[in-house]
Amino acid sequence: MHAEKTLSETSILFLGAGNMAEALIRGLCESGAADPVRICVLNAVDAEKRVRLAERYGVRTGSVGSDLADEARRADWIVLAMKPKDVGRALSDLVPHVSEGHLVISVVAGLSIGAIQRAIGRRPVVRTMPNTSSTIGLGATAVAFSPEVTDQQAKLVLELFRTVGLVETVAEPFLDAVTALSGSGPAYVYLLMEAMAAEAAAQGLDPGCALRLATQTALGAAEMVRKTGEHPAELRRRVASPNGTTQAALEILDRMGFVPAVRAAMRRAAERSQEIGLELDRSIPGA
Repeated sequence: MHAEKTLSETSILFLGAGNMAEALIRGLCESGAADPVRICVLNAVDAEKRVRLAERYGVRTGSVGSDLADEARRADWIVLAMKPKDVGRALSDLVPHVSEGHLVISVVAGLSIGAIQRAIGRRPVVRTMPNTSSTIGLGATAVAFSPEVTDQQAKLVLELFRTVGLVETVAEPFLDAVTALSGSGPAYVYLLMEAMAAEAAAQGLDPGCALRLATQTALGAAEMVRKTGEHPAELRRRVASPNGTTQAALEILDRMGFVPAVRAAMRRAAERSQEIGLELDRSIPGA
């Protein structure tokens, strides 16, 4: 890896053209952080998707089967963005084309640094856990670096993921907790919004109006935490006046075990993340 390169000078090869790959490509191109001519996307199927990405972002596209050797040779970074079921085959195909100059970045949930390095050798590897909000530039991503990643490489990787939202650096063992928190977290928030809107509609409010108000409520609450820097517990106390409507509602949630249920759900999500990781690691050649 050429340590002196900037992100805009870095050649990036995406293996896989799914939603997360497109989110990162959009972030890089629309922010001006990277040069589209230095970005290539390869996938095994769905030629229509390749055409759309090329037309929309100005990146190069091609087929894994016919273009991998040439594009890997050009690349500084290789981003693993395929479906988990395709990882084993993709790494096997990649092995002959990976050199000491490559940095490998994985956005595949559960795929460990160790499994990647056992398949392709002890190259610099970055394991990431982005979430679906990255597709609108409001993602939350955690990244873990292998010891081989240089400070300059780490700096540029963080710059890459900042184009799609917030980035935090964590030790790899904590990525299961991150998966339970921000990886799966949007679904918890959607469920809360769904329940709030449904009950308001059951009380007679127009369903569309109810959903719009629930959406803005979730957005405003998140922005209050972000902009004020205050802890959610303190902001919650300010909303809940003694003997008021909010306090009455919170007492019901407490009685029905809302907080323990959320924490238990997150523990199960983290456990499942570990299980998926073990299953995936066992499927990787050399792992």
